[in-house]
Amino acid sequence: MARAAETRFTRSGDVDIAYQVFGQGERDIVMTMGWVTHLEVMWELPELAYFLERLAGIGRVVIFDKRGTGLSDRVAGMVTLEQRAEDVGAVMDAAESEQAAFVGWGDGGGIGAMFAATNPQRISALVLSAMAFITTPAAVIADPAQMQLLWDTIEQGWGNGHMLDLAAPGHADDPRLRTWWRRWERQSATPNAAATLLRWGAEADLRPVFTCVQAPTLFLERANANMIDPKSVRAAAELTPHGRYVELPGDDVLPFLGDPDPMLGEIAEFLTGARGSVDPDRTLSTVLFTDIVDSTAKADRVGDREWRHILESHHAAVRASLGRFGGVEIDTAGDGFLATFSGPARAVRCACDIRDSLRELGLEIRAGLHTGEVEHRQDSVAGLAVHVGARVAAQAAPGEVLVTDVVRALVLGSGLSFVDRGTHSLKGVPGTWQLFAVA
Repeated sequence: MARAAETRFTRSGDVDIAYQVFGQGERDIVMTMGWVTHLEVMWELPELAYFLERLAGIGRVVIFDKRGTGLSDRVAGMVTLEQRAEDVGAVMDAAESEQAAFVGWGDGGGIGAMFAATNPQRISALVLSAMAFITTPAAVIADPAQMQLLWDTIEQGWGNGHMLDLAAPGHADDPRLRTWWRRWERQSATPNAAATLLRWGAEADLRPVFTCVQAPTLFLERANANMIDPKSVRAAAELTPHGRYVELPGDDVLPFLGDPDPMLGEIAEFLTGARGSVDPDRTLSTVLFTDIVDSTAKADRVGDREWRHILESHHAAVRASLGRFGGVEIDTAGDGFLATFSGPARAVRCACDIRDSLRELGLEIRAGLHTGEVEHRQDSVAGLAVHVGARVAAQAAPGEVLVTDVVRALVLGSGLSFVDRGTHSLKGVPGTWQLFAVA
């Protein structure tokens, strides 16, 4: 057995994240494998240890257990894509890595893409594999049929190794591998945690994430891998501005089984030669627009001097909420605010906080939110996402926080709930938009 790297811990919000750093080289590689992991048990399998050691020959590897699994803190309920992307940044900071390539298997692909889209200056390249999702004109989501099969397998006996029959059927008769796999399951997560962690991303639409990734992105799959639809993965690669799909021979979805060398060779060639121009001023952001309901009538009623005092109180309350939730104030036009956020769940909670705090001042607002690619300029932001956010706010009723379907999908697992407000045409914006009010 290879010697395991030392496990360290760092804090992401109020959660401890376990990580390891090993290898050396001119580039850093941040990696997460699969939906449940255990940093120390992984070194007990020679095939997996070999894969990790070969990867460390390409650069310094930073690998971590996602929140809720392995040696990282177990968390109650579902987690969000936003939180998991923040964990990537926390681990990179702890490892003193300013920029890295990201290698992700399974749900790690969505996590890496989210972090790359919101922090383009920190990710130089992406390698994504074992992406078991379906791609349609309307969505890029986890394949519901595959998710149901996995949930059924968990219920049949998590910790007994039944998942091996599904993930690696060609190796299911290997007693050595099955013994390790049982331990891997038991140490990585409880049955309830495994099911919850699987469910968190089952409905997240990754279209706005993939389309905003600036880094060169390699979608790497084996041609006959179980649970993988090559056509779907190829379609996802086409959504990504600098995406490329590469298919290798083989039927193992797990990269360390079968013959790992061709896959490692592709990764090495891609990472050592992948250099792309990055515009740090273009990021995936959530835009928030707010304005006071019936402000003109209220200003006429109270007079200019009193209205100025009201606006000062309004501005102070909004800015206090932005500070609490990490929002960036972009513009204040009279009685309205435009702000941006790196995470959609924080943006939605901030909008609700603004609404509730202003009600205590006797003011009612409306708010609209959308997530998409935003161009950050010196004193403003631009892009279609900004126009959509403004039009959504205009559709909101008094006291309503209205969001697009993109926002609703990306905050899955946050505990936020929504009420369908139907399909709308937004002035000056192509297509129709499904809108939801925060319940």
